[in-house]
Amino acid sequence: MTSDLQPAFRPETSILALGGEFYDAVRPADFPQATLRFRNQRWAARVGLGALSDEDWVRHFARFEALPGSLPQPLALRYHGHQFRVYNPDIGDGRGFLFAQLRDDGGRLLDLGTKGSGQTPYSRFGDGRLTLKGGVREILATEMLEALGVDTSKTFSLIETGEALDRGDEPSPTRSAVLVRLSHGHIRIGSFQRLAYFKDEAGLRTLTDYVLRHYFDDASGDPLRLLDHVVARTARLAGQLMAAGFVHGVLNSDNINVTGESFDYGPWRFAPGWDPGFTAAYFDHQGLYAFGRQPEAIHWDAMQLAVSLRAVAADEPMIAILDQFAPRYRAAVAAALLWRLGVKPGGDDQALAAAIEHGLTESQAPVADFFHASFGGTIADSFGPAFAEARQRLQSYAPRKARGLYWQGAPCAMLIDEVEAIWAAIDQRDDWQPLHAKIDQIRAMGTALAD
Repeated sequence: MTSDLQPAFRPETSILALGGEFYDAVRPADFPQATLRFRNQRWAARVGLGALSDEDWVRHFARFEALPGSLPQPLALRYHGHQFRVYNPDIGDGRGFLFAQLRDDGGRLLDLGTKGSGQTPYSRFGDGRLTLKGGVREILATEMLEALGVDTSKTFSLIETGEALDRGDEPSPTRSAVLVRLSHGHIRIGSFQRLAYFKDEAGLRTLTDYVLRHYFDDASGDPLRLLDHVVARTARLAGQLMAAGFVHGVLNSDNINVTGESFDYGPWRFAPGWDPGFTAAYFDHQGLYAFGRQPEAIHWDAMQLAVSLRAVAADEPMIAILDQFAPRYRAAVAAALLWRLGVKPGGDDQALAAAIEHGLTESQAPVADFFHASFGGTIADSFGPAFAEARQRLQSYAPRKARGLYWQGAPCAMLIDEVEAIWAAIDQRDDWQPLHAKIDQIRAMGTALAD
C-alpha cells in the first residue's frame, strides 16, 4: 500500500460503469529492470501524487501496482479507426492500457494511460513495447506543445525497462521504456466507430452518455450535443496545432480524442518554416497529414464520428453541426496565433491571422524565431515586406503581456536536429543533461507566454 498519497489525490473508477463490452482486463509486462528517467513533478502535484517516493513511483508506473481507490487492474480499451483513410477493425489498445482514473486540482476527470506496457488482445504481431527514444521524443513533444498553449496529453512518467528491442525504422537493438501519459480521457472517435461497425445502438447511447457526463458536464445524453462538443473541441485543437507550427504526423480517427486533446506522438515534427506541404511521417507518401492539411484531416475524422452516430441521430442536424467546423477553426487559429504573438484580441482578428500566415508562408522565416522576436506585436523590418499587412493591422492591437527579460534571450525551438542531438547524448553517453536542460528551457518559454 502506498503510504504517502496526498489528500489531493482523488481516485476514480468512472469507466467501469460502461461495462466489459468496452474494454478487456489485461496484465502488464514483467520488465527485467525499472530505471526512473523522468517524472512530471509539476503534474504529479496537481493530481495528488507529488509526494510519492521514487520507489513507490516505480511500483505504480513500471510494475503497475494499482493506485488505491482507482482501477483494480489495467484495461485495454476497444476501438476501431481509419488509418490513412483505410478502415481497420483490428486495432485497439495494442501496447498500452488505461491504468488509473483520478481528478486534478480543478476537478477534471483524467486518465493515466500507458505506452509500451506489454501485449494485449489487440497487439496483433507487435511486441507491445516502446523504444526509449520514442519515450524521449514524446516528452519533448508534450512539453513543447503544453508551453505553446496546445491542449495535449502530458508525459507523466518514463521508466527504462532493460530490454533490447528490434525495430525496422531505427538502429537496432535499441533500449526500451514504458511511458505513462496523463490525458483528459482516452475515448476516441474510433471508440464510436467500433460500436457503429457492430451496429450496437445501445452501446452508442451508453458511450455518448458517458462522454457527455464526464467530459462535458452534460446530462442530456443527446448525440447531437456530443457531436457539437467534439466539433468545437477538435476545431480548436486544429487551430492550436497550426499556430504551434506542429505536425502530428498520424491524425487517424483512432488518434483523435473526443475531448479535443492531442496525444500519441510518433513521427511528429515542428515545421522549420510555414510550409503547408511539410510532412512528419516518412510513410505519409501522399502528404495526407502534411502541416497545411491538418485541419482538413481533423475535420474528416469528426465526420467519421457523425457517420458513427447515424444510428442514433438524424443526418440533417449533424450536417449543420459539421458545417460549423470551418468557422470554428478560423476563429481558433486566429485566437491561437494572436496569443502566441502576445497581443489581445480586438479588431478583425481573422484578417490579422491571415496576414501573419501570409507573411510566414512568403518569407519562410523560421517559425520560432518570428514569434519570439515579434512577441508583443512588433514585427521587425528584418522579416521583410511579406509582413506589411500584418504590421499595419497590428497597430490597433494592444500587448497581452509586457515584453520581459525572457524575450531578450534566444528563441526556444524544437527542430529535428536538436531532437536527434538530445537522443544521441542519451544513446551514446547515457547523458540526460541535455534533455533536462531542454525541458527547463521549454518551461521557461511556457511561463513567459502564459496569461
